[in-house]
Amino acid sequence: MSYFSVSHRPLTRLASALALAGLLASCGGGTSAGTAASAPETVRLDYAYYNPLSLVLKQQGWLEKDLAKQNIKVEWVLSQGSNKALEFLNGKSIDFGSTAGAAALIGRANGNPLKAIYIYSKPEWTALVTNGNSAIKSVADLRGKRVAATKGTDPYIFLLRALDQAGLSEKDIELIPLQHPDGRAALATGDVDAWAGLDPHMAKAELESGARLFYRNPEFNSYGVLNVREEFATQHPALVAEVLAAYEQARAWAREHPAELQQTLATAAKLSPAVAAKQLGRTDFSIVQFGPQQRATIAAAGDVLKKSGTIDATVNVQKTVNELIDTQYAAKLAAPPVAVR
Repeated sequence: MSYFSVSHRPLTRLASALALAGLLASCGGGTSAGTAASAPETVRLDYAYYNPLSLVLKQQGWLEKDLAKQNIKVEWVLSQGSNKALEFLNGKSIDFGSTAGAAALIGRANGNPLKAIYIYSKPEWTALVTNGNSAIKSVADLRGKRVAATKGTDPYIFLLRALDQAGLSEKDIELIPLQHPDGRAALATGDVDAWAGLDPHMAKAELESGARLFYRNPEFNSYGVLNVREEFATQHPALVAEVLAAYEQARAWAREHPAELQQTLATAAKLSPAVAAKQLGRTDFSIVQFGPQQRATIAAAGDVLKKSGTIDATVNVQKTVNELIDTQYAAKLAAPPVAVR
C-alpha cells in the first residue's frame, strides 16, 4: 500500500527560504556557506534506485538551479547499495549519501564520520526471497542453505535479525556476499537457495522470475535515511539546509504526481511500470524526522549487529545512535506531514 504525505501547509519556496534563514540564524558565528570564500565549488550527492526522491531531485534539476546562484555545481554519483554510499561518504567522493538507518549505524560505529539528518522514506524494501518452487517456507529452513546478501546493507541486517528471531545466526547458513542485482541473478539461476532482497530488484524478481517472499517483517526495515559527512555539515550548514529543502520539494512533487513518480523510477532504473508500481506500493514518504520509533528500530538492529560481530562488542549502541542522528536540520523544515492511504 502506498502512503503519500499531505503537509499541514503547502511546501513553497518561501517555506524553504524561511527554513534556511532559521538555520543560518541558529548557526550564529559558525562557518557560513553563504560566502563565496567558504563555499565549495561542487556539492556531491548520490542517487539510488532504492531512494526514489533522489531520482526525482536529479531529474528535475531544482538543486542545480538553486546552487547556481552561488556558483556551486551539483554532481550525482550512483549508489548501488548502502555499503557503496557509506564507502563514498567515507572516501569524501560524495557529501550526501542514501542508506538504510541501520547501515548508517554500522558506518558510524566503525568510524565513518557521518550524520543521519533526514528520512526520505519508510520502505518495506527488503524481505527474504526464494524461488517459487523452493521447499523453503520459513527462516528456520535456511539452516545449511546458501543465502545471498550484500554486507553492510539493510537486507543483510534484516537477514541477521530474522535469523536471530528464529534462534539461528549467520554461522548456521552459508552466506554468499553479492551486490543486490547479483544476488537476484544468483537466485534466478539457482546458485543460491535464498536471497535477502532489495527493491527494485526484489519486485523485479517477484514479477519477472516468480520469486516468492517467504519472510516479511516491515518493522525490521530500518528506514531510508539521508546522511551527510560531518565535516561538510560543520563547514556548510546552510548548504545542508538547502539540500533538505530541495528534498522536501521532491517529496511534495512525489505526493502530487504519483504516476510521474512511477515513470521516473521506471525510466531511471530501467524497470517495467509494474515493477516500479510494486516498489512504490510498499514505500511510505510521510516521515522525515527521527522520533523514538525510528531510533528504537535502528538501535534494535545495532544490538543484533553486535551479537553477529559486524560491529565491535564494546560499542555502546544507544550512544552511537545518538551521535549518528542530528535532528536540527529536519526540525527546521515545514510542519510535519500526516499520512493518508
